[in-house]
Amino acid sequence: MNRRTALMSMAFLGLVACTFPQVSFAQSSLAGTWKLNIEKSKFTGTPLRSQTNTYQQDGQNIKGTVQIADVQGNATTTVLIHIYDGQPHPLTGSPNYDARSYTRVDANTLVSASMKAGKLVQVATIVISPDGKTFTTTSTGIQTNGFMGTNIQVYEKQ
Repeated sequence: MNRRTALMSMAFLGLVACTFPQVSFAQSSLAGTWKLNIEKSKFTGTPLRSQTNTYQQDGQNIKGTVQIADVQGNATTTVLIHIYDGQPHPLTGSPNYDARSYTRVDANTLVSASMKAGKLVQVATIVISPDGKTFTTTSTGIQTNGFMGTNIQVYEKQ
């Protein structure tokens, strides 16, 4: 095998290895509607009244719509895209974040980094249960409610 063929084969295998896990994660684990279980969650500062996350397949990526009501009943809707490349991508509707990056650790684990004006303001680990019925987000930094600290939020698939 000549050098060019060997390099092309390695590049192709690398592309396949990087692409298929992302597709299987996006299709099998996160798509659907998830509701925050307030009782099972722990918040820094004031807890939220409610949160519903809806994830839809968008090619290899996932489009997320997050609807939040704070304790006063004020509603916000954030729209974001899960692109598992570790690079920040814009999100809309959040007063605390304007971009977020996602990195896939394994089939049920993600790490996200939230930014505001190019500055890292929050890091989170998202773990989907093996049965796919719940996911838990542990986040440190500026929270959705504006407080600085660590939140543990438990979501249940609807």
